[in-house]
Amino acid sequence: MTDINMMIANNILDILRKQGKKQLDLAEGIGVSKQTMSKMLNGGRIINAVELKKISDYLKVSMDKIMITPEVCVETDVIHTFMGRVETDEAREALRIADEVSDMILFHHRVRENSVKMNQPWEA
Repeated sequence: MTDINMMIANNILDILRKQGKKQLDLAEGIGVSKQTMSKMLNGGRIINAVELKKISDYLKVSMDKIMITPEVCVETDVIHTFMGRVETDEAREALRIADEVSDMILFHHRVRENSVKMNQPWEA
């Protein structure tokens, strides 16, 4: 999932938290399963435009509020930074593999975090 999609998911989570609602409430409110909602908010699935509209309607906020992104995006991907500086194909392949492994680790970490959060009520 791209950084922009994760920002949108984080914005939705922030709005849910502020409204004292759970992801399960949102899933039911827009007519998707809790598993689908979990994937949407943890990076496993992109949220499409129709779903964004349903989410904004359910949360009673504008789509702009859901889609707000920082004005300045800082490159924090160290592997991609080094990719242009290595000289051998072997080094590029090693960095590509490291990039894939780190993506998998982060994805599974977000899935686990999200599953724990879905099973707890939001605190005011």
